[in-house]
Amino acid sequence: MTTLPWMFTPADLQRQWDEFSRKLAAMPKAMEAAKNVRVGVTPSETVYRRDTLKLHRYLSDHPKLYDTPLLCVFALVNRPYILDLKPKKSVVAHFNDGGFDTYKIDWGVPSHAQRFLNMKDYIEGYLDDIVDHVRRRTGTDQINVLGYCMGGSMSAIYTALHPDKVKNLILMAAPVDWTSNEHLLARWTQPDVFDVDRLIDVCGNCPAEMLQGSFMLLKPISTMVEKYFTFYDNMENEKFLEDFFAMETWLNDNIPVAGEMFREFVKYCMQQNRLIKGELTVGDRTVDLGEIKCPVLNLTAEHDHLVPCGQSLPLEGVVGSSDYTSISFPAGHIGLAVGSKANRELWPKACEWLAERSDRLS
Repeated sequence: MTTLPWMFTPADLQRQWDEFSRKLAAMPKAMEAAKNVRVGVTPSETVYRRDTLKLHRYLSDHPKLYDTPLLCVFALVNRPYILDLKPKKSVVAHFNDGGFDTYKIDWGVPSHAQRFLNMKDYIEGYLDDIVDHVRRRTGTDQINVLGYCMGGSMSAIYTALHPDKVKNLILMAAPVDWTSNEHLLARWTQPDVFDVDRLIDVCGNCPAEMLQGSFMLLKPISTMVEKYFTFYDNMENEKFLEDFFAMETWLNDNIPVAGEMFREFVKYCMQQNRLIKGELTVGDRTVDLGEIKCPVLNLTAEHDHLVPCGQSLPLEGVVGSSDYTSISFPAGHIGLAVGSKANRELWPKACEWLAERSDRLS
């Protein structure tokens, strides 16, 4: 009997059955890995609370070497433990173990009663209070700030408004210029297709489900098809399972964004691009990025589908700093924080950059 190219031979079917049997046998181990997943692994203590937010200070067996503390500011969308996902995939661990007194904000989950919190409340209220708390706690006039994604935009805004309180500024995948609308997220948020006023007027807060669904649809094949084939292929790989379920935990841990804050960020930054133009106001103050005169390290991801490099790199042309460093790294938006190569190559350089510009303990 002639076997056609598209037909399976008995040997092929046997191999497929044997593989399926191995995967089936590996299922209990995979379920155990999912049940025992641990994220946010670096020991920490809560040193400040206000409303739903918490400020965590990281503990370390390594001696503190620098007088200038570091505050990590994450976006309002997902949980901040992506900066401390697991051992050897932790941004904060690099700085914490490198001798910095390291803090991170957990914004918490805004309630329906907090839907009226706006940009002024977050930047001139919460963020300024946290910075002052860290300054008082450590006895320093200035602190270092690291901002990621939307948290980076907020950090840049804060530094422009309070340049006397920030010694060094590190931004990672932080948008400041929304001129280009060539990528998908920019097109989806254009005012002629996205009525943010109607969304917030109806929902109060921006729903977590809408945010998560939008992010998944940016790369639907990758997020809803390919990764499950990859999971099937690696079900017997214990290290893969640990990494996979840690990332899945974070990716599915979305939270809502306070309504007025979301409305203002979308309208004034994403749609009207006021920040880079010097037209953004926070309360009664206009944000001038030229007031950022401290050293700046701007980190971008070459394969970022959420914040393309073109949204971050124009910062160089508007800041007033004479000490500006930009690094574009071959990673995606999340890989910039948790990628093995980034943790091996990028973050040690970032720690060295910050160490050279921070005050050492006497």
